[in-house]
Amino acid sequence: MKIIALESSCDESGVAVFDSKYGVVENLIHSQIDLHALYGGVVPDLASREHLRKIPALIEKSREFFDGADLVAVTSGPGLPNCLAMGIAGAEGLALALNLPLAGVNHLRGHAYSPFIGVHSKDPENFGSNFEKLLPHLGLAVSGGNTVLFEISRDKKILPLADTLDDAAGEALDKGAKLLGIPYPGAPVIERLSKIGNPKKINFPCGKNRKIDEDPDFSFSGLKTSLRYYLEKNPHGEKDLPDICASYQFAVVEQLKLRAEHFAKKKKYSSIGLSGGVSNNSLCAETFEKIAKKSGAEFLVPDKQYRGDNAAMIAFAAYVSPESTRPSKDGTATLDPSWEIA
Repeated sequence: MKIIALESSCDESGVAVFDSKYGVVENLIHSQIDLHALYGGVVPDLASREHLRKIPALIEKSREFFDGADLVAVTSGPGLPNCLAMGIAGAEGLALALNLPLAGVNHLRGHAYSPFIGVHSKDPENFGSNFEKLLPHLGLAVSGGNTVLFEISRDKKILPLADTLDDAAGEALDKGAKLLGIPYPGAPVIERLSKIGNPKKINFPCGKNRKIDEDPDFSFSGLKTSLRYYLEKNPHGEKDLPDICASYQFAVVEQLKLRAEHFAKKKKYSSIGLSGGVSNNSLCAETFEKIAKKSGAEFLVPDKQYRGDNAAMIAFAAYVSPESTRPSKDGTATLDPSWEIA
């Protein structure tokens, strides 16, 4: 099966082609980071305008891989509405031009299945059986827009275990960086400075006092407030930044760790995975690899090109879980925010 996919949920424009016989044969991504850095964060109107400008160019650039395609898939949510609309419009036009069915795919499903892209690429012919051996799977999709801990069961159903009540982990890192005077995107700078800082210097809250059985969801708004109060009460300069960054990053990752460990102890998982843009954070990746090793599970993380928002993961999700897509009878993608199989 060959699937063409488009992604435009936030500030990355993506077009990809996945072939079940070979894997991802094309994965084009246009990042808007430099554009939005001028404003200290993503500006929705600018993002949608940039999608309008770049998506047709990406489609044209990848056209040589379209022959023999069976389906056009597109991110249908969640995301910024105007940005999603640009990708959906592009996918509708492409499906019409190629006379192919069109399906909407949930963005979180793309992240959830992205760690398995590498499993497929190693052995495409036997992917089905290799995938089943890695189930049940405990995964964390963690990015600037989402933080969700979930299970993929043996019968391939997705069960959310913990969501965020407020900020996503990546958003918390970027907002913390802003409080520290670090320009957007600040999360990579926090990581870099953390490498020379002491993570135990400042005791920021990490959700240790909450009973996870009763309240499993993540919450980072209190951490951000704690950082603001600390900066107001404690004189600090450039020399203090490494310790502050290390302590703040530790608190973010520790909350992710506590909840993942809690669920990993309650059930035997064959694999534990990490996906989304924050999976690029070395402390986060190392922490989850240790959880997997301690649990006797295989640790899965996507290749770097599939960790941020990208269309390859959307195409792959449509292939792995076709029952979760929403094909339409009239040639339009259905906006369905649910990422569980009904």
